[in-house]
Amino acid sequence: MNAEFSNQAGSLVVDAIISTIKANKGYLSEVDSHGGDGDHGINMNKGFTIAREELDEQSVYTMSEGLKVISQVLMNKIGGSMGPLYGSFFRGLSAASRKSGKINKEIMLNMLKKAYQNLAELTDARVGDKSLMDVLIPTVEAYEEALSAGKSFELCLAESLAAAKTGLESTKAIPAKIGRASRIGDRSIGHQDAGATSCYLILEAMVHTIYELLEE
Repeated sequence: MNAEFSNQAGSLVVDAIISTIKANKGYLSEVDSHGGDGDHGINMNKGFTIAREELDEQSVYTMSEGLKVISQVLMNKIGGSMGPLYGSFFRGLSAASRKSGKINKEIMLNMLKKAYQNLAELTDARVGDKSLMDVLIPTVEAYEEALSAGKSFELCLAESLAAAKTGLESTKAIPAKIGRASRIGDRSIGHQDAGATSCYLILEAMVHTIYELLEE
């Protein structure tokens, strides 16, 4: 198992994220139908489809460059709240890695932290509000804790993804406090949050692809 992968090879991470969102278009909208407008999957798919088309016009791109394209598309071409939020998320991932030819476990933490910091500037949502922050915050905390304990890149990723999964599951048990779903309050209990779901899917695609890159 390698301790790093190249930013160039990391273009596969971008490809995997796009493919995952497109494949889960219906699922994300179904999850969103329990509290939101039922269009989360449609909007996300639209953005990632445009990003795919723009990237297909480039012969090669690094992970950081691909993440920046996703960010720009979501910020500029997707409406609603998720466009700016995820646009900022991907901008953070890109900005924290763009100067690095090799991506190691320390740089990955910086990527996750910058993505979170960008989001925190746009939303007051925190753990317990039934949002993507219920997934992202535990992910960053678990990764940082594993890194501080001297664990391998692979284990840092594994423990952060496990925390993300726990965070996703936790959104089923709490009422929505922000966004459109907050209108139905306690009636949202029993259903997981759509934003938390897409966030988990993105992180899962990232982690599983990085596993493969580290094995090469």
